[in-house]
Amino acid sequence: MPDLDTESRENLAVSFRSTDREAAHDQLTKTFAEHVLQIDGEHDLDFRLDVVPSQQFLMSRIQFGAAVGFEAPPMQSCYQINIPIDGSANLTQGNERRAVEAGSGGLAMRPGEPLLLRWDARTSQYAIKLPRASIEAHAAKLAGLPAGENIEFDLSFDLTTGAGRALVATADFTYAELARPGGVVALPWARRELESVFMSQLLWVIPNQLTALLNRTDGDSRHARIREVIDHIDRHPDLQLTVADLTELAGVGPRALQTGFRQVVGVSPTAYVRGVRLDRVHQDLVNGRGSVTDIAARWGFYHPGHFARHYRTRFGMTPSETLRRSM
Repeated sequence: MPDLDTESRENLAVSFRSTDREAAHDQLTKTFAEHVLQIDGEHDLDFRLDVVPSQQFLMSRIQFGAAVGFEAPPMQSCYQINIPIDGSANLTQGNERRAVEAGSGGLAMRPGEPLLLRWDARTSQYAIKLPRASIEAHAAKLAGLPAGENIEFDLSFDLTTGAGRALVATADFTYAELARPGGVVALPWARRELESVFMSQLLWVIPNQLTALLNRTDGDSRHARIREVIDHIDRHPDLQLTVADLTELAGVGPRALQTGFRQVVGVSPTAYVRGVRLDRVHQDLVNGRGSVTDIAARWGFYHPGHFARHYRTRFGMTPSETLRRSM
């Protein structure tokens, strides 16, 4: 698919259906950019494009119901990742050509070189457009490098490994949650965290020049760095810290961060941050410092059902019960 003009377009919801070839091409152009689209033969078209609301990238599902080819000029401002849901696809970029089947692999398109894509008639795909500013800054945080380095993705990546299957599951969840009315789309901080997790998994699964840094385990100083991050969380529980933020603070790779937290405190970084915030919620409820909803929101809990479940697991009672006992 062609390059997205990230300077002038917002990633708003789109749901478009058509059996008309020209209308399909026009909608793709409107959503992405100018390109050459070839639809093979005279097959009936069943074009479907759904874009879910997102902040840090554009996530869509696309199908044609016919074999198609795309010819696009060099992308400048974006990377694109395609994860087949059904069917098969192949990509030619530079001097490389890769082919993938749904469930076995995905395709990654880099800026700076024209590309050719072909999908068979059964193909439907997640197409994720990643603005360079977003993904390169995110990668720099995870790798502990200055922002701005190009990411040299391999053209294809394996989805049959444990990490690959986890990426597909996260793609399914991210798409469904962003599409769900009243879901994380309505909660900016939660949406940012979900998108951050998805971008991290893309960087871990798709081979690139940062892979070794992202998977480094570091040496004996790791635990000291983890304890510094824990102290930072304890002193600043009000900060909306993502895993990428914590990785940057620790100066270790994301895998080392996860391992280090489990070794030092027995839980993941996300679980530790949540526990610290739940403790602050508990203190405010015991001291009657507002309603359950207000206090929960004050500490970054915006989903009532998830919040109540985590609170009851930690304290053995509901937030409302704690507040009533304070009165």
